[in-house]
Amino acid sequence: MLVTEITELSKTKARLYIDYQPAFALYKSELKKYGIKSGEELSENLYKTLVNEILTKRATLRALNLLKSRDYTERQLINKLKQSEYPPEAIDSAAAYVKSYGYIDDARYSKAYISYAGASKSRKQIMNDLLKKGVSKENIDEAFEACIEENSISDEGELIKKLLQKKHYDSAEATIQEKQKIIGFLYRKGFSLDKIYRAVGQTN
Repeated sequence: MLVTEITELSKTKARLYIDYQPAFALYKSELKKYGIKSGEELSENLYKTLVNEILTKRATLRALNLLKSRDYTERQLINKLKQSEYPPEAIDSAAAYVKSYGYIDDARYSKAYISYAGASKSRKQIMNDLLKKGVSKENIDEAFEACIEENSISDEGELIKKLLQKKHYDSAEATIQEKQKIIGFLYRKGFSLDKIYRAVGQTN
């Protein structure tokens, strides 16, 4: 493995390029300690030492510190570690470690998100949000079922009524233009048209 470039990231850290590809970041003191220089070979043993003994521990500590302040899905946590320039092997090990102790749990995250967002968002909108966060459809469906059983989310028909009340919408007084505007508002939130039409007092 050839160290083809070393670029400065900060006063204390630098990014290594191995065989012309970005590899990982190290402290400048570590470059000096291990004698790593641009244009020189990096042995397989030293690479393993850096990844397994230094960067994996560092990535795991970073993951634990991130999880102290808020919950993350597995994909979100992995993306945060990628931003810190850890190599894939270190990221995978760190994610597996925190997952094994239940510090990240996509099913639990989904359930908490649904309970929170269910007061203002449609099932479709929540589903899209969670899919973007990297949660599997299976985990999302199971979380919805659990929340419904626990009555921690509102029926969509009731939720639409609450949103209409906040908008001070009165179907008896609303003009055609006002109805079309509120229909567009609810549709963008992901509610089905049949429920929207029923709630705003308009036939399909």
